[in-house]
Amino acid sequence: MIREIIRLKKEKFSNLRIAKALNLSRPTVIKYVKQIESSGFKLKELASLSDSELHELFEAGAAPPRFDRNIIFITLTEFFPYLEKELKKPGVTRQLLWEEYKSKHPDGVMYTQFCYHFQKWRNQNDAYMHMEHKAGDKLFVDYAGKKLSFIDRATGEIKETEVFIATLGASQLTYVEATLSQTIPDFLHSLQNSFRYFGGTTEAVVPDNLKSAVTKSDRYEPWINERLADFASHYNTTIFPARSRKPKDKALVEGAVKIVYHRIYAAIRNKEFYSLEELNAAIREELEKYNNLRFQGREYSRRDLFNETEKKVLKPLPATGYELKEYKMATVQKNSHVLLSKDKHYYSVPYCYIGKKVKLIYTRRVVEVYCNHKRIALHRRNYSPHRYTTIKTHIPSSHRFVSEWSPEKFTRWAATIGKSTEEYIKQVLETKQYPEQGYKSCLGILGFAKRVGRERLENACERALNYQAYSYHTIRDILEKGLDKLVPENSKELKLPFHENIRGNYE
Repeated sequence: MIREIIRLKKEKFSNLRIAKALNLSRPTVIKYVKQIESSGFKLKELASLSDSELHELFEAGAAPPRFDRNIIFITLTEFFPYLEKELKKPGVTRQLLWEEYKSKHPDGVMYTQFCYHFQKWRNQNDAYMHMEHKAGDKLFVDYAGKKLSFIDRATGEIKETEVFIATLGASQLTYVEATLSQTIPDFLHSLQNSFRYFGGTTEAVVPDNLKSAVTKSDRYEPWINERLADFASHYNTTIFPARSRKPKDKALVEGAVKIVYHRIYAAIRNKEFYSLEELNAAIREELEKYNNLRFQGREYSRRDLFNETEKKVLKPLPATGYELKEYKMATVQKNSHVLLSKDKHYYSVPYCYIGKKVKLIYTRRVVEVYCNHKRIALHRRNYSPHRYTTIKTHIPSSHRFVSEWSPEKFTRWAATIGKSTEEYIKQVLETKQYPEQGYKSCLGILGFAKRVGRERLENACERALNYQAYSYHTIRDILEKGLDKLVPENSKELKLPFHENIRGNYE
């Protein structure tokens, strides 16, 4: 009967439905369900017990097994702290540890009693360590609801800060840091700092549904921020967001937030700080005290538990830190380049991608260009505006150039306007490392013919040739300021005025 109740409970049957299915009274079912819930076992574990073990726990309305305070019970409770630590190690189970216990104490309790008293001991001694997290498995991260602040020394302004908290699942070793915001750059910087503090990475990172972590919440497959996913790949970990409206998923870090309020916020509440660095230095000092404080009812601290069970199983850190990446979509232009609009700089790509949509992924050092998830170009980042970074093999020779633009096309077009315009376009093309780089400049210059007329453009090019300045911006400035309308003065007709300090012939 009890086995059937367990089975139906696993199927999510209500107490009333179980009573009807087994032809029992509802109070009887409720009595057994209460015993199941107070046993300290999961339904799956109970279903795996033998009939004799189930009988020992539940039949005849028997209460959970009790012990007098004899030698066996004392030995058992002395074994529990060791049991709790060992359970955090990968692959270690209660069954395995019970067998180890029985090998040392043949007269000790049986498995069901062993589990029952362990659960009872843990509930009585620690309100914060109910869930069994494996060492190196998960890192729980969140931001505290209450903010800290510092005073800007230059302005006297009080600046509030966010407080980032990260807690390891098994040892509960905690990292705390104040940041200016919860934006992606600050979030990833804090997460990276937490990995450095722990000296390794976990199998998974469990953030709450932060905007900097999850772009779109979903019960089954939330959309992870692209930059966070790239960060996780760099550190060989997985992002596993807590489920919405599932407090148990993030209970550990929420508990840590409350303790941080008591242990850190309260300790520094009457101090003044004049920079973010000063604030974080004070946080770190109190954090070390918190991590070295013994658990209630235990002979070890978070730091002790970390050093013993978790430190050695963390994944090693990569050789280099993570650089934040930015993403931008662009179209490959007819000159075989793409524009990084943030810097107003052009980068070459193979000419076979002309006209295609590509993704630019860039850091402070490099720019990568991808098409259909394949990297097609890699450049060192150049911050010079209106310049070109070109790889020679990306640019086709003029006779192979597969577009309607070519040096000959622009030269012929310029010749229809005038000799000065023709010469000026030739100079624009010759000053570029590759003629293709000057195509857009030529297109802009020749386009002025429709806007201001051929005569004005010809005069502007003639004047610019004298300056030996060959660019679209030069022609634009001449036309905008009306310099093309000024008649050049004949230097031979100019006469110097008489002055006693001027020597030589005045003629």
